[in-house]
Order: sequence, then C-alpha cells, then structure tokens
Amino acid sequence: MKQIKIAVLVSGGGTNLQALLDAQSSGIIKNGKISLVVSNNADAYALKRAENFGVESAVILKSELGSQEAFEDKLIDILKSNGTELIILAGFMSILSERFTKTFEKRIINVHPSLIPSFCGKGFYGLKVHEAALAYGVKVTGATVHFVNEIPDGGEIIMQKSVAIRGNDTAETLQRRVMEQAEWKILPRATEMVCKEILKKRKA
Repeated sequence: MKQIKIAVLVSGGGTNLQALLDAQSSGIIKNGKISLVVSNNADAYALKRAENFGVESAVILKSELGSQEAFEDKLIDILKSNGTELIILAGFMSILSERFTKTFEKRIINVHPSLIPSFCGKGFYGLKVHEAALAYGVKVTGATVHFVNEIPDGGEIIMQKSVAIRGNDTAETLQRRVMEQAEWKILPRATEMVCKEILKKRKA
C-alpha cells in the first residue's frame, strides 16, 4: 500500500512524536509513515525516540546557519530530498515564515494545547497556555490540531478535543492531562485523516 511520507519537526522531549510512532505501530496511522524527524536542538530527546524506532533524523541549527532564511532553505532541502508529503510540528519551537508555509501549503499540521481560538497565537506555547487558561478561570480546555499558515495558530482547524479543568489543577497537572487525554489522541487521528485525504487527491 502506498503511504504518505511524513516528516516530524521537534525541539524537545518528543512526547507527541512518541504518540505518533506508537499510533503507527498500532495501526491507527495506516496511510502515512514517519520517514524523517528533524530537530532544531541537537540535545532533543525526540532524536533518541526516532533512533529507537529506526527513523532517520537530522539536526538543523539556526545559530550555525546565521539566519531564519538560511535555516528554512536547509529545512526545505532536507524535506524535499526525503520526498516529504506531510509535515507535523510536534513541539517545534520555531515560528516558520510565510515563504515556508506557502511552500508546503495544506501540508503542515500542528497540535496546540488549547481549544483554538482561546489561548493561542504569538507567545502562547508550552506551560504559558495552561497558565493563561487557569488565570482566566475557564472550566474546559483541550487541544486543537490545525493546518499551519503564516499566522501562529491561525490555520484551518482539523480536529479538537476538550478536557475538563479541575479545581486543584496547576499548569503542570493540566498540561499533562491535556497531553494524555487530547493531544496524544487527536494528533494521530488527524494525521491519518490528512494522509487519507492526500492519497485521495492523488488518485483523483
């Protein structure tokens, strides 16, 4: 069966990458295959996760390349030579330019730890998202998988899942529960959905 070649972009521990690799192993992701992991941090534990699964990986450092443009050029080269058809941002801590997102239009997806349009956009990442949700006093939060365009967290929504906030939650406990109950569930499902869609268009 023809599978969509997926590249996952990471910066840290790679828990979302692990959820994707596990979903591939268990058959949740059938129409896609992770063939490349790229990190902008040489010490990212996500690289070890890729190695454990026998997935090719690459490290690209902006500090060595000198500019965002040079960094993106190198990234585009690596993705194209890998034959990447879908890019997943899994805790990738680098905002990508319009030039990059246009190059891979409707082919980049991201998971964000809130129900967009709440607590998203510039400056909302990691624990900051959960701190903001708790400070605002919302009773429900969750995660969103969306297509990536030039606006941070501004692309079309693919899938969302809600998570209830508990009275004794801290940003850390909430972050963990949103990952376990929402992010790790909907990212693999949305990936499979998009892969299927790409294959369908290819056949059309």
